[in-house]
Amino acid sequence: MIRLSLADIAQAVDGRLHRAEGSEIVSAGVEFDSREVEPGGLFVAVPGERVDGHDFAAGAVADGAAGVLAAREVDAPAVLVPPVAAERSNAMALAGDTDGSGAAVLAGMARLARHVVDRLPRLRTVGVTGSSGKTSTKDLVAQLLEPMGPTVAPPGSFNNELGHPWTVLRADEDTRHLVLELSARGTGHIAALCEVAPPDIGVVLNVGHAHLGEFGSQEAVAIAKGELVEALPADGVAVLNADDPLVAAMAERTRARVVLVGESPKAHVRAEDLQVDDLARPTFTLVTEQDRQRVTLPLFGEHHVGNALSAAAVALELGASLPEVAERLGSVRRVSGKRMEVAETPEGVTVINDAYNANPESVRAALKTLASMTRGKPARAFAVLGPMAELGEAETEAHDEIGRLAVRLNIDHLVVVGDGARVMHQAASLEGSWGEESVLVPDIDAAVALLREQLRPGDVVLTKASNSAGLWRIAEALLTEGEG
Repeated sequence: MIRLSLADIAQAVDGRLHRAEGSEIVSAGVEFDSREVEPGGLFVAVPGERVDGHDFAAGAVADGAAGVLAAREVDAPAVLVPPVAAERSNAMALAGDTDGSGAAVLAGMARLARHVVDRLPRLRTVGVTGSSGKTSTKDLVAQLLEPMGPTVAPPGSFNNELGHPWTVLRADEDTRHLVLELSARGTGHIAALCEVAPPDIGVVLNVGHAHLGEFGSQEAVAIAKGELVEALPADGVAVLNADDPLVAAMAERTRARVVLVGESPKAHVRAEDLQVDDLARPTFTLVTEQDRQRVTLPLFGEHHVGNALSAAAVALELGASLPEVAERLGSVRRVSGKRMEVAETPEGVTVINDAYNANPESVRAALKTLASMTRGKPARAFAVLGPMAELGEAETEAHDEIGRLAVRLNIDHLVVVGDGARVMHQAASLEGSWGEESVLVPDIDAAVALLREQLRPGDVVLTKASNSAGLWRIAEALLTEGEG
């Protein structure tokens, strides 16, 4: 973060000093985990479901923090943020935030982040949203931009009212690119995040079924995701997926120049001659209106092509040449864990840990990748799937479709974990002539035991479910078996 005094911070957040002179200088990062605060940093006292950051304020300062951002008085030099209106408090609710202090602290962080952005005129901000692929695309964009200047991007899926300003506050005078991932649980959420760090370039990947239980329809999801392109300035750029009609239609909702990406002939940045190798790594021709370059992605899954096109469009807009983009795409790496994370056990079993989260679109993509990695080989494909959360009225139909798709893709074995995903097992058992190929197990331990009994060298296992199911523990158990 840029150097600021506590007096500067108090002014930026409309707060007041407490037990502080105001001359104290914040010269390091902003952290909401007191264990991560560096000397000269700012500790943000966020109330949580289990612990309240205000209880750790004095300790953070004793460990070197210059001060605390807090919602109530603490035994340390602090800037106290003002309360927020009830409707804003509800929109920014945190688990365990019974008195609105958490929402007040988040609002203070947001104001501080905007203050920092406004003092960095050379900064170019890229926002990425979509129902699936946000984190992978954000990681690709950051890797393509880093050779062009210092780049800040969030770790993992830091994309909400807490992670978003936290990431913005990593930027300083040297930062040239700020790459942000924007999520939404309802309308107005992305618009609010754009107020924190106004985007210069906005990327919308897709409109799917993720969080359908909260939005009610894909059209409502599209309204929320389109808030990103509505926030763009007239000299900004909207990067839109030409292959998704709900996304392509967002061109009518922005003042910015539109760049379409995809496999459609109308895309300005598109993929042609797409092929995948025996490990499902895609190769394609990256085409623009001026030139074309052959690209091989060192990532697993055809679905990464769309993400790569969006990242390429951003890099091209910010000054990279097409050969540079193609070369960088050929050497990208997976950054965020539990997303198509491929490893091999000592016994020769390939494990695909894609269990960070799941929605119908991402599960279909993962199953297709699994099928591609085993097609024409003696290796057997095991799909270990759990429930997809937050689908609302579409839950039963979505799980039914995934179960049937596993059969149609000739997946050898389907292991369904937990009663919440039972419909997948029932659908697979009813599709075609499947019998024991689909198994319903009650929990993770039962799934691990079954896999350890049945797997043999050469097999490929995919684990995929919504984050709350914790199915990455299955992948970790298989990979750590026999260690130590």
